[in-house]
Amino acid sequence: MNRRTALRLAGGGVVGVAALAAVTGCAEESAPEPDPLTAQELLARTDAAAATAAIALDPQRHGALTLVSAERTAHAEALRTEIDRLVGVYGDGTLPSRRQPEVTVAPAAPVDVATLRDQLAGSQRAAADLATTQSGYRAGLLASISAACAVHAGVLLT
Repeated sequence: MNRRTALRLAGGGVVGVAALAAVTGCAEESAPEPDPLTAQELLARTDAAAATAAIALDPQRHGALTLVSAERTAHAEALRTEIDRLVGVYGDGTLPSRRQPEVTVAPAAPVDVATLRDQLAGSQRAAADLATTQSGYRAGLLASISAACAVHAGVLLT
């Protein structure tokens, strides 16, 4: 093998590596990792639906159950806003296609207040546990949600 042949082979190898890099760079992006706040949004929406449904079984607690439902819905909206903020918005105001899917919850079957209280206590623990793994605004948001769930379960629904 002479020098000219060796240079041709080396040049072909460089072109092959460049082509491979271009193909893998243009390949479809993998699905985004789910945001850890998505599970908290689902819990909040589930709690809100359960509180609304519980009014049918315990109408004398309508005020407290309506408040729990409204606040858990506000928690879900705050979590959705934070999830969307992290993904960002394009300059023209549109959202990226990699946006996390919206969380929807079907109407809940009526549950008694004791079951709802246990559900809220579980949501409180889940938010507190996740808050320890987050930082900044996200940790504060989760800590605030955890505190609100503790008040709902320990004060409003006792």
